[in-house]
Amino acid sequence: MRIFQVSFTVLLFVFFSSPNEQMARAFTGTYGINYGRIADNIPSPDEVVTLLRAAKIKNVRIYDADHTVLNAFKGAGLELVVGLPNGFVKDMSTNADHAVTWVKDNIMAFLPDTNIVGIAVGNEVLGGSDSDLAVALLGAVKNIHNATKEFGIDKSVQITTAHSQAVFENSFPPSSCIFKDGVAQLMKPLLEFLSQIGSPFCLNAYPFLAYTYNSDKIDINYALFQKNKGIVDNKTDLHYDNLLDAQIDAAYAALEDAGFKKMEVIITETGWASHGDQNEPAATPDNARTYNYNLRKRLAKRKGTPLRPKRMLKAYIFALFNENSKPGALSEKNFGLFKADGSISSDIGFPALKSSSATSSLLSHKEFRVQMLLGSHLSVFAVSAAVLLF
Repeated sequence: MRIFQVSFTVLLFVFFSSPNEQMARAFTGTYGINYGRIADNIPSPDEVVTLLRAAKIKNVRIYDADHTVLNAFKGAGLELVVGLPNGFVKDMSTNADHAVTWVKDNIMAFLPDTNIVGIAVGNEVLGGSDSDLAVALLGAVKNIHNATKEFGIDKSVQITTAHSQAVFENSFPPSSCIFKDGVAQLMKPLLEFLSQIGSPFCLNAYPFLAYTYNSDKIDINYALFQKNKGIVDNKTDLHYDNLLDAQIDAAYAALEDAGFKKMEVIITETGWASHGDQNEPAATPDNARTYNYNLRKRLAKRKGTPLRPKRMLKAYIFALFNENSKPGALSEKNFGLFKADGSISSDIGFPALKSSSATSSLLSHKEFRVQMLLGSHLSVFAVSAAVLLF
């Protein structure tokens, strides 16, 4: 009789659970990383898996579906979000069969050995300069989702798309933020569909860029999670002691204005460059280390933002490596926590792929902790925080 009661209780829970509770979830914990590969000198995917496992970073995003990477992640225990590049979006939007083929060849062919938990359809499409691409985004999202549904993996592989802050208007103070007129007409039906399938709003948020272009108005300590007087949003009377929280709550305000108050915001890119051009003076090794270290502490607290205090913040850090082949400003090439050879770029408590003597062996956790205790002023918190983060 007792067994029947327990089983019946479980059945009731499943039957009455909200639909979103049964939807795919691509992010566990609070800390993830972007594994970009626009470089000709970074470690092999197999070495990257070793590095990530040693650092205990299990949430990983890539920007394509490279089969060498997907094979390297087999059996690694890491949770991978695969990217559908912008160059495929128009085709996937107009041809549902191509979407099915893409999912079959790049997702189904690697499941379940490679733990693919999400597909990011395009990156920063809305708010960009290609209006045809922007119009095609929703169709591509729908067709990729329908393809996962056809293969029966829609409950385990989450569909998302990441947005830049170019989709917003009037983001300061946070409560005043809304979507731009030219974006809103495409954003709203996209948000409706993402809400139906239980997906979050994915935001690429960079206090580094905000400070770089507004250094006369923003206190760098506010951008770096350092001690500062902060700002108060007079409409909500909420106090912000760091810029990233304000950027996230601006996104929540825009979502609420659009009618999607319950949608979660996840940060799919954030970071700080360690080197830059002459017009990027804030891109220094010290600032990059400070931002990334303090961000790691912030995420370890497992708390929300002033506007959404109960919604635990999740963020993918940009990026794993410095990428020497990226176009654009010098800063674009220098967002990595690690240098191209796997050594530390921003020391926030993760072990390097290679020791300082350039041997090929990975530093053991014991060796790393000893070195940190002897030489690094960050060690005490970083080692203890690692237990909390993952």
